[in-house]
Amino acid sequence: MNEKLNVVVFFTDQQRWDTTGAHGNPLGLTPHFDRMARTGTHFYHTFTCQPVCGPARSCLQTGLYATASGCYRNGIPLRREHRTLAHYFKDAGYATGYIGKWHLAGHEPVPEEERGGYEEWLAANVLEFSSDAYDTVLYDNDNREVRLPGYRVDAQTDAAIRYIDRHKDEPFFLFLSYLEPHHQNHSDNYPAPDGYEELYAGRWTPPDLQALGGTSAQHLGGYYGMVKRLDEALGRLLDALKSLGLHERTLVLFTSDHGCHFKTRNSEYKRSCHESSIRIPAAMLGPRRLNGGHIRELVSLIDFPPTLLDAAGIPVPETMQGRSALPLIRRDDADWQTEVFVQISESGVARAIRTDRWKYGVHAPDRDGRKDAGSDRYEEQFLYDLAADPYELTNLIGLDSYRAVTDDLRSRLAKRMTEAGEPEPVIVLAASRKSGQRAVSIADRRADVSRGPIKRG
Repeated sequence: MNEKLNVVVFFTDQQRWDTTGAHGNPLGLTPHFDRMARTGTHFYHTFTCQPVCGPARSCLQTGLYATASGCYRNGIPLRREHRTLAHYFKDAGYATGYIGKWHLAGHEPVPEEERGGYEEWLAANVLEFSSDAYDTVLYDNDNREVRLPGYRVDAQTDAAIRYIDRHKDEPFFLFLSYLEPHHQNHSDNYPAPDGYEELYAGRWTPPDLQALGGTSAQHLGGYYGMVKRLDEALGRLLDALKSLGLHERTLVLFTSDHGCHFKTRNSEYKRSCHESSIRIPAAMLGPRRLNGGHIRELVSLIDFPPTLLDAAGIPVPETMQGRSALPLIRRDDADWQTEVFVQISESGVARAIRTDRWKYGVHAPDRDGRKDAGSDRYEEQFLYDLAADPYELTNLIGLDSYRAVTDDLRSRLAKRMTEAGEPEPVIVLAASRKSGQRAVSIADRRADVSRGPIKRG
């Protein structure tokens, strides 16, 4: 009998935190996620450390910030010397499997040496280009094309359930990586299952999108329909674990790589420091000892690799730059972080920290985010008071009345950058403004729009 803890990562793409009922969405899209959040562990304040597809995946696979792994933008393959979750679980005696979108290789199909150590493979490097909503194309261990029937979410879920059934008598680590609710690149739309978009079009718009517009009126119906089908898939996977008698010895983590701002903050869907880009849903469900209830501390995507290893009793490598959240789950005394650190690339070179109240961001306007991983010189760009302005509509940067707050946040950001392995930055202060003067904050949302749309990822 397998006594080790099985682990499944249920990973979505470009999913906002407020698509879930647990975060106040009124449409009933996520009953299964909400149950996980209610009966398992709900990481209420979870943020990506890099709001771009490939870089976020590199962070989750390696436990390293994107500048440390070298995958600071899309299209940079993960270097073979980097150890991933698959290597650590395999070394501990686990079968390892990967299903879905990879986005960390330089070739399609992905050759074995670029698969991050996963043994059983049914994936595509850029699933948004290899497949469509009703045309799921993946590649197997021998790089043979595999076409799976059904809507893409269902096709991948069927494959995941088959994998679990095959490996039910041995410990397994399965990484299930969906494309949904990411847009379909070639058509720039959000293709929900037939009949789902109509259910949710025009029903509810988050306040930031109400204020800023973007493409939300056009796309939210399809986006919500995709989220609904993902949650149904989560329910099917949990049902399969229960039917196989595995639910009490399997840990399931649900999270996403980044959010979606629907072309309100720049010319596409993510790649900004705003909540709509960086805040993501996250919950875990497993054995009773790993169900920690409602966690309010700030958790980063980079904290999940050490958390999963720690939960499985596998030593956490000192090289990992995140921290295990197990002390939070066990309600142990923990000197936990008071801010999360975010690196921005492609739309520009930028950095930000988010505390329980403040968002502070800097950028390097003379650097190209598609060519430069970072800079040694930045300029202050954003300050938001999330208590008074949760939707980040009023940029306070430069106001004299917030100078003490800004000074503290600047110091904290510089410290987080150096801890991540970046050079100590020079941060140029924003031009001083008297209290009562306002930044043109609604225009600021398009500060980096001049680069034009970014089509990959």
